[in-house]
Amino acid sequence: MSLRDFSFVDLMLGEIGRAINVLAVPALPLREAPAAPEGDALPEAQRHESARLMRINHAGEVAAQALYRGQALTAKDPTVSAALRHAAEEESDHLAWCEQRLRELKGRTSILNPLWYAGSFAIGAVVGALARGASLGFVAETERQVESHLRGHLERLGSADPRSRAILEKMTHDEIQHVSQATTLGGEDLPISVRAAMRLTARVMTEGSYWL
Repeated sequence: MSLRDFSFVDLMLGEIGRAINVLAVPALPLREAPAAPEGDALPEAQRHESARLMRINHAGEVAAQALYRGQALTAKDPTVSAALRHAAEEESDHLAWCEQRLRELKGRTSILNPLWYAGSFAIGAVVGALARGASLGFVAETERQVESHLRGHLERLGSADPRSRAILEKMTHDEIQHVSQATTLGGEDLPISVRAAMRLTARVMTEGSYWL
């Protein structure tokens, strides 16, 4: 049965169920978390900092799930919709890895995650209705900004937390692949003003998740 056989109400009920799973059910990865060197006894100050950074990354993956699902829901091209749903499945590994690492660090997820999910889903649904090039261009630019954000966290971690670092390095590699996929499918460069607005939105989410 294809998505065309479902009514819009059916699809939305499915998305609500998906949102509940992302926000309330422990994520299960399809791939094992990246291995790291032995030894994970972090000083208390470093543990707190690592937990805050991983909370930001977890919130980003919550938003990524919503963004991809929203775009897939309204995408007019079945090929694009399928690619977006596949990307969301791959990103679910990142969600699970960050969640697992947070537990190891005795940290918690952001209390603002429902807001990030709802906002990202709405943005994704609007973008998904755009032309193929613009929609895929939005995916590519999002992943580029995520890659830059992850590299910044790797610099902040340095060698102090090899376990978190191994996870972020693998996530960075995957994001680069997603940029390539979106570009290959026909993603176009977005206007400077749109890219700047995306960076501002990401900064709000980053600051909010760091503290809350």
